[in-house]
Amino acid sequence: MIESYTFGKIKVKGQTFTSDVIVFPDKIKSPWWRISGHNLCLDDIQSVFQAQPEIFIIGTGFFGLMKVEKDVIQFAESKGIQIFIKKTEEAVKLFNELWTQKQTIGAFHLTC
Repeated sequence: MIESYTFGKIKVKGQTFTSDVIVFPDKIKSPWWRISGHNLCLDDIQSVFQAQPEIFIIGTGFFGLMKVEKDVIQFAESKGIQIFIKKTEEAVKLFNELWTQKQTIGAFHLTC
């Protein structure tokens, strides 16, 4: 569960992070860097797809400036993974609603 999110900071399972994170059911990956900064491509999230979640939630930043490439969406859908792309504040709320119901992974950009 994600306890809180504000611009540049997220608290997950009692730990506070100031770098982007991927929240898996059993671990947290931080810092999480993307090859091309504010673009999310398949190579940035291979570990997510290897984990085979039922739901994948992407937080695109406080203002929603991170862009998700179409092939990420297409790949997730081809694997039967529900994908949600929202500004990080909304993505955190959705993650908290769904994480106990299905295997859910969230990747969250904390700034921009």
